[in-house]
Amino acid sequence: MSKAFTKESDGDDDEDLLPPELTIPATVTKNYMTPGGYQRMKSELKQLVEVERPTVTQTVSWAASNGDRSENGDYIYGKRRLREIDRRIRYLMKRLDIAEVADPRDQPADQDQVFFGATVTYAAGTGEEKTISIVGIDETDTTRGRVSWISPIAKALIKAREGDVIALRTPGGIEHLEVRAVRYLPIE
Repeated sequence: MSKAFTKESDGDDDEDLLPPELTIPATVTKNYMTPGGYQRMKSELKQLVEVERPTVTQTVSWAASNGDRSENGDYIYGKRRLREIDRRIRYLMKRLDIAEVADPRDQPADQDQVFFGATVTYAAGTGEEKTISIVGIDETDTTRGRVSWISPIAKALIKAREGDVIALRTPGGIEHLEVRAVRYLPIE
């Protein structure tokens, strides 16, 4: 019978699906990360394995011992949460297995060219200055000025030097950016 006609998914087919924000392009073979990003992922994995999963497992066991599981909210929610935790654990383990930690502080102090881990200050065509740090896919946080090394702006900036003007293709057309400063700072 087609799953379209069943009431609930058994969870088997969607085990390895990730939310859209965690989907990684198939062309990416290496998982470059800063030391801080690597440590955050390891800490999250440890928290899930050592704290959250045992706690939820204990709740599910207790709920299962209460009898009727079909209307037991603790049991149903707990099983769903266990699948989410297991999915996240698998994801983190896969990402950490292929991680290549690149410390921005290892770059020479006089480096004026943009590479992974650089903190770049650039000016848009309007003269407005912005500062971004080029980080790994799993560390992206635009509110803190951290962009993935595979993002369009990072791809345009990589290998540029201070003073260069680069062209960035945007939905609104081509935008010219002037690289004002390149620094290699620890990214926490």
